[in-house]
Amino acid sequence: SNIHNYETVTEQRAYATDAQKPEIASCFAHSHQRASVGPAHCTVLQNHFYLAEILKLFCEMRDDGSLSFREPLVFPQELADQLLCKMATEGLLNDSTVGIFRSCQQFRLRHACIRTARISAEAFHRALCPHRLVELNASRVNADLTVADILQGLSSNKTLQESLQRLVLNGLTMSSLEEPSRRCFSAMQGLRALSVSSVDFYDSGLVDVCSLPRLESLDISNTSVTNLTPLLGLRSRLRYLTMHQLKRLEMTTAQLLAVLSQLEGLQHLDISDDKQFTSDVARQLLETPGILPQLVSLDVSGRKQVTDASVRAFVEARPGMTFVGLLATDAGFSDFLSGEGSLKVTGEANETQICEALRRYSEREGFVREALFHLFSLTHAIEKPRPDILKLVALGMKNHPATLNVQLAASACVFNLTKQELAFGMPVRLLGNITQLLLEAMKTFPNHQQLQKNCLLSLCSDRILQEVPFNRFEAAKLVMQWLCNHEDQNMQRMAVAIISILAAKLSTEQTAQLGAELFIVKQLLHIVRQKTCQGIVDATLKFTLSALWNLTDESPTTCRHFIENQGLELFIKVLESFPSESSIQQKVLGLLNNIAEVGELQGELMVQSFLDHIRSLLHSPEVEVSYFAAGILAHLTSRGEKVWTLDLSLRTTLLEKLHSAILKWPTPECEMCTSLFVFSRSFNPFFPLLECFQTPGVQLWAAWAMQHVCSKNAGRYCSMLLEEGGQQQLEAVRSHPKTHGDVRRLAESILDSLHHHRARTGYTEPPKIHTHRGTCPQKNQSQVPFTF
Repeated sequence: SNIHNYETVTEQRAYATDAQKPEIASCFAHSHQRASVGPAHCTVLQNHFYLAEILKLFCEMRDDGSLSFREPLVFPQELADQLLCKMATEGLLNDSTVGIFRSCQQFRLRHACIRTARISAEAFHRALCPHRLVELNASRVNADLTVADILQGLSSNKTLQESLQRLVLNGLTMSSLEEPSRRCFSAMQGLRALSVSSVDFYDSGLVDVCSLPRLESLDISNTSVTNLTPLLGLRSRLRYLTMHQLKRLEMTTAQLLAVLSQLEGLQHLDISDDKQFTSDVARQLLETPGILPQLVSLDVSGRKQVTDASVRAFVEARPGMTFVGLLATDAGFSDFLSGEGSLKVTGEANETQICEALRRYSEREGFVREALFHLFSLTHAIEKPRPDILKLVALGMKNHPATLNVQLAASACVFNLTKQELAFGMPVRLLGNITQLLLEAMKTFPNHQQLQKNCLLSLCSDRILQEVPFNRFEAAKLVMQWLCNHEDQNMQRMAVAIISILAAKLSTEQTAQLGAELFIVKQLLHIVRQKTCQGIVDATLKFTLSALWNLTDESPTTCRHFIENQGLELFIKVLESFPSESSIQQKVLGLLNNIAEVGELQGELMVQSFLDHIRSLLHSPEVEVSYFAAGILAHLTSRGEKVWTLDLSLRTTLLEKLHSAILKWPTPECEMCTSLFVFSRSFNPFFPLLECFQTPGVQLWAAWAMQHVCSKNAGRYCSMLLEEGGQQQLEAVRSHPKTHGDVRRLAESILDSLHHHRARTGYTEPPKIHTHRGTCPQKNQSQVPFTF
C-alpha cells in the first residue's frame, strides 16, 4: 500500500503565543439575578475548560454526591439539550454532574444525548427519566447502564412512554447477568425510531419491537437476529430499515427478498456489509423487477456482484431515488453514479463519493478505514485547504480511537491535509481537535512505528505548534518518549524540532517537570554527543541544543541533571569543535547561562579552562554570543568574593572585561539586536543583579537586557516591568550614591521609556511589590528558524 509514502516537511517558520483564556466568571457571576440563561452563554458552554470551571464555580454538592446549581437558573430547552450533549461529548457527564438535570423546572430536556457517558442506572433514572423526552441517544454508555436499565427507567414515566419518539441504544449490553432481559420495548408506545445496532439483540427482541404501533424506523445492524419474518408486522408502517452486517442471519436470499418485498412502504433500505460475505442478495435485489417501488435510498456497500449497469437500471426504475451506497463494491465508476448531482453516492471513484462515505459511515469502522484509504491517495497532491474534509477525518478518528487501521489511515490523511501552507487555511479550533486526536493515537499505539511517524509529521507544522491550542505538555512527553525509543535520523530531526518549540511554549512548572525526567536529558545529550563526534552541524543538533536550553530554563533539577551527566564537559567540546558557528555558540552559552543562574551549581562552572572559553567569546563580533557569555560572567561574579573559588585577580579582570564589552555593544534600539530576547516571562531574575553596586559590570548587563526588551516591544515589556515593581528598582539604582555613571544612564533611559509608555497607554495600575526569584527567564523561541 502507498499509504505509508509521505513527503518530509520542509518548511516551518513563525512563532506566536497561545491565545489568552478569557474570563468566564463574568458570564455567570450575576446569573442569580436572571430568570433564565440565554444564548449569550452558548459560546462559553461549548468549551471543555469553561464547562468544567462553571460546574466548579456555580454548583454545590448534594448529600448523595450529585451536583446542583446554587441559584435557581432556568435554561431554555434548546440550551439545556446542548449542555447535556456537550458534557457527554467532553467526558464530563457522570453520576455527580448529571445531577444538575434532576430539576425539570431548571432544565426542560427534550432531545437528550448521553453518548459515551459514564453514569449508573440510578443516576440515569433520577436525572433523565422525569423529563418529557422526545429523543434519547444513549449509544456506547458504560456497560453498567444496560438496555434493560434504560427501558425500565423510561417506562416508569407514563408520560415518557408516549412522548419518546426516537431511541438510540447502539453498542449497549442488553441486560446484566443477574437480571435476564425482559420484553420491555413494547411499553414505549410512542416510539417511531429505534436503533439497537451492535447490541446483543435476538429474535425475541425483534418480535417485541415489531409490536410497536408507531414504529417507522428500525436499525438492527450487527445484531444476533436470525429471522426477519417479524418485520411483516410493520409492513404498512416501516419506512427505514437498516441491516448492516447481519452476521447470524439464517435466511436464504429468496426468503429474505420475500420478506423485503412485502414491506410496501419501505423508502430506505441498508443491507450493506463489510465484505466478509459472498451472498448475492444485492445482485438479486437489484435484478428483481418491481420490488420496493417506493424506495428512495438503497445501501449495498461491501456487497458482491454489484455492477454499474444493474444499479443504473434499478435507479432509473425509481425516479425518486436520492441515495445509493456503493463503497467497496465494483460499481460507482460511471458518470451516472458520480454522486455529483441529486443522486448521492458513497464509493471510491472520486472525492464526492469518498466524503459522502465518511459522512454516512462515521460509526462503521470498516467503511471508515476503506474511505480513508482512498482519501489518502486522493489528497496526496492537494493544493487548497479543505477544512470540510479534515472535519470528516477527525470524526472517523474520534469514533474509532482503538482501531489501528483507522488511526493509521486517518493520521496519513491529516498530514496530506495540513502539510506546509495548507494548515494556515484551517480553522484553529479544528486543528486543535485534530491535534488532540493525533496525541491520543500516539498514546494508544506507542509501539507502532508508522503511526508514530505519521503523527510526528503532522505535528511538525508552524500553525499547529505555534497557534493552535492543545496539550503541549502531553505532546512533549509523547514525542520525547518516541525519541528515546527510535534511531531514525529523519524522524529524530523532526522530533527534536517539535520538542524544542513545545518546550518554549510550556509554563515554568511544566518545563521543570519535563526536564526533571533524567532520561530526557540523557537522550538529548546523547544526540549532541553523536553530532559533535561526527563534526556535523545540522538542524538536528541546533534543535537539540535549543531543546536543552529551554528545558534548563528556571529548572534547577534539569540543570543538575545536565551537570551530573557530563553536560559541561560535552558543551566545552562543542565550543571547541565548532569555533566559527555563532548559532551553536549562542545556544550553548544560553544553556550555560541557565546553569550559572542556579546558585548551588555555580561552583561547577568555576573552572579555569571553561572561563577562558567564556572570556574569549565575550569579545565575539556577534552580539548574541557576547551577550550570553557576559551573562554567565555576570551571574558567577554577582555573589561576591566569598563564594569565588578561583584567583580573585581573575574575578577582577573578568569584571573589567565584562564592563568594557557591554559598552561596545550597539544600543538596544539598533537593528543588529533584533533576535535577542524575543520572549521573556519575567524581569524578576534581573532585579537581584541590579543591587550589585560593588560590581557595576553585573548591573550594566542586567540593565542593558531590560532596556533591550523594552525597546523592542514596549507594549508588552514596559507593562510587565511596571507590574513587577521594576520602576522602584530602577529609581533605587538611579538614586544610589554608589551607582556607576554608565549604569545610571541606562537606568534613566529605561525610566524614560516607562514614562512615555504610561503617557501613551494611560497605564494606571499600581506597581506590585517585588519579590526576588533566583533564576533567569529567557526562552529560546526564535533562535532557530523552523526549517530543515
